[in-house]
Amino acid sequence: MTLTSSPESTAAPGGGPGSARAGRREWTALGVLMLPLLLVSMDVSVLYFALPSVSADLRPGATEQLWILDTYGFVLAGLLITMGALGDRVGRRRVLLGGAALFGVASVAAAYAQSPGALIGARALLGVAGACLMPATLALIRVLFPDPAQRAKAVTLWTSVMASGIALGPVVSGALVEHFWWGSVFLVNLPAMVLLLVLGPPLLPESKGDGAADGGKFDVLSAVLSLAALLPVIHGVKEIAQDGWAVLPVSGVAAGVAVAVVFVRRQSRLARPMVDLALLRNRAYGGSVLVNLIAMAATVGFAVFLTQYLQSVLGRSPFEAALWSLVPTGGVLVAAPVAAALARKVDRAYVMGGGFLVAAAGFGRLAGVDRATPLWVGLVAAAVYAAGLVSAMTLANELALGAAPPGRAGSAAAVLESGQELGGALGMAVLGSLGAAVYTAGMPASAPAAARETLAGALDRGPSVLDAARDAFVDAMGAVAVGAAVLMAGAAVLAFLLLRAADARRG
Repeated sequence: MTLTSSPESTAAPGGGPGSARAGRREWTALGVLMLPLLLVSMDVSVLYFALPSVSADLRPGATEQLWILDTYGFVLAGLLITMGALGDRVGRRRVLLGGAALFGVASVAAAYAQSPGALIGARALLGVAGACLMPATLALIRVLFPDPAQRAKAVTLWTSVMASGIALGPVVSGALVEHFWWGSVFLVNLPAMVLLLVLGPPLLPESKGDGAADGGKFDVLSAVLSLAALLPVIHGVKEIAQDGWAVLPVSGVAAGVAVAVVFVRRQSRLARPMVDLALLRNRAYGGSVLVNLIAMAATVGFAVFLTQYLQSVLGRSPFEAALWSLVPTGGVLVAAPVAAALARKVDRAYVMGGGFLVAAAGFGRLAGVDRATPLWVGLVAAAVYAAGLVSAMTLANELALGAAPPGRAGSAAAVLESGQELGGALGMAVLGSLGAAVYTAGMPASAPAAARETLAGALDRGPSVLDAARDAFVDAMGAVAVGAAVLMAGAAVLAFLLLRAADARRG
């Protein structure tokens, strides 16, 4: 591996007891890395409150409006593996800084877009830039912190910042749109990206993967196959979650799976594959990817119902609901460092499993929520499940990163993050379908068709229909909470079975 000014150059192999310990410079570099991570994660949800202003100004059609919201996430998810492998090949710092520059340019283009098509294109560029930034930040943590104990703290911060960014997105969006025009939600990215471009070169080491010096070409065909596999699957699953089963999204998922099979077969035959299949068979890495996928399925699948509960059942304004939704983040910020400290004394598999069981308990309490339940009860239960989930995911991220060879850190981080994106899409589909079925079954047969489909369709149908819809929705949310609790119990079992004593195989 080629390195410049990296602490890893003096580390013991595998990041063991003789590893070099990071100093002030490395921790400062970590702080710089957290800026783009926060903004990339915020951009997933930053348009939620800005969309009405965007619609009034640009007048997009229904399909264009969906693409304005979804393009960023689709492109980001589809390119993670490609950009992670590219960072291993040409240098993670180079890809990170290139992504920061592109993110800044695309933010300006989005802020001043004059048509729906221009905004969709700018959101796509933001997705490309985000795919450069996310795996590079996690891979550089592997380089900056070869000492396992310090790396655990760094990954804890990485996971907490990513989770906080998604929660902060709607709040920042609401605050900015209230005082400025909708383009300000994009321009807020610029100071952080400029700071990264200024401070990144002197603070961040350049590092490349093991195959960077062999002079071989970047595997463009594998990059195309990975994009062609992930995009149809994630898009199709989200369409099924939103509109139900239909020929087009099901065909898209099937086509994506078929391309994924071709991609995997190609990787098994390459001397230097884009995705290391042997690493996926490693229990420490593959098991961590799997439990993280399940965790994201529960998180994303339930989050939609919690947001609607706050707004449409309890009658909170969108901005007020976003502020209340920050409460669970407090549990995350406290629990994640505690779990990381505990994992230094106890086998992390037990700590991870315990975190998933805590999350299951939180979801279990939410399953018993009804319309008479005080708001604080639901928020405390949400804080409990969020604390357990993020604690377990933090440890899974750190374990997976430690199991990956430093030369494969970029692609390993990208596969981990792609699994999370896929888990989120599956959670929306599976838990969303469960909630929709329970909601429809709970509505009176005499209710209007729109009200029987969604709670939003009942908001202007009269007090009796709305009252029935709210009752049915609370029942649906309870069923989804039960489903999420079952997923968490399953993740706990997998953590106990797959990840016990996995520390011995790290690095």
